[in-house]
Amino acid sequence: MTRPGSRPPARPSAVVPASIAGAVDLSVLKDRPAPAPAAESAGDAGGLAPIVDVTAATFEAEVLQRSTQVPVIVDLGSARSPQSQALTRQLGQLAVEAAGTWVLARVDVDSNPQIAQAFGVKAIPTVVAVAAGQPLADFEGTQSDEQLRQWLQAVEQATAGKLSGPPGVAAAEPEPEIEDPRIVAAEEAIDEGDFDKAEAAYQAIIDAEPKNTEAVAALRQVKFLARVQNLAPDAIALADADASNVQARIEAADAEMAGQQPEQAFARLIEGIKISAGDDRTALRTRLLELFELFDAADPLVVSARRKLASALY
Repeated sequence: MTRPGSRPPARPSAVVPASIAGAVDLSVLKDRPAPAPAAESAGDAGGLAPIVDVTAATFEAEVLQRSTQVPVIVDLGSARSPQSQALTRQLGQLAVEAAGTWVLARVDVDSNPQIAQAFGVKAIPTVVAVAAGQPLADFEGTQSDEQLRQWLQAVEQATAGKLSGPPGVAAAEPEPEIEDPRIVAAEEAIDEGDFDKAEAAYQAIIDAEPKNTEAVAALRQVKFLARVQNLAPDAIALADADASNVQARIEAADAEMAGQQPEQAFARLIEGIKISAGDDRTALRTRLLELFELFDAADPLVVSARRKLASALY
């Protein structure tokens, strides 16, 4: 729910953050004349070559531009290194299997030191996954086939739905979303400012479907919106002027929440709980819990405020 009113051989690093990811500026390789990205012969998925050899002159097209379509796995190695050659063969086989869902970009660091320098390569072989023009994850050294497959799968999962996809492959048309007419009616009532009607509509849904989480969350929002319509314009000032006025404190917290100041609203109620007792404390705690329900339970603001509430109570 939205808020009211609104990081032996080396193992592959985790996908975002990585040791290279976020610390590399690849723009130094952009100001070079470059041909259009290479395409494979007809019959390959999306017209993409699964393996390309990249130089400084083709880096922008084959890596930066291509990575806006699919992840590009940059293999930085050397013909002088048997480990590099072995890893390149492994990656090549996997790239062919992937059939264009990602591209292997092979870089000879001896011939292209600028690329190795841009990635901050300290050892070979080094492999970096690039997506949307930015390094996403990396590793050094040789890996088992299983490790490589797991790492590549993580890269694909991290980029799923975030890149444009191989050229020539039409994106699947999303299934039209069928709107619940009861929800539509409730939302229309909100648009009209008829919160009583909206509340009744959501309550009817919940009565019929107690586990309808969308309706439960929406009902909480509607009750809050209806409540804040009647707040005094100076609700916060009134509460600040009289710290002992529990109702004023509650209304000020509502005003702060409506003004997208949830931290202040939580703090105001928790401070009141600290200095109150009996029915007053119960009223303050009840309102605080109601405001918590407007958020996801895992929201950091709510988690922090719950700890403070526990401290205030005990």
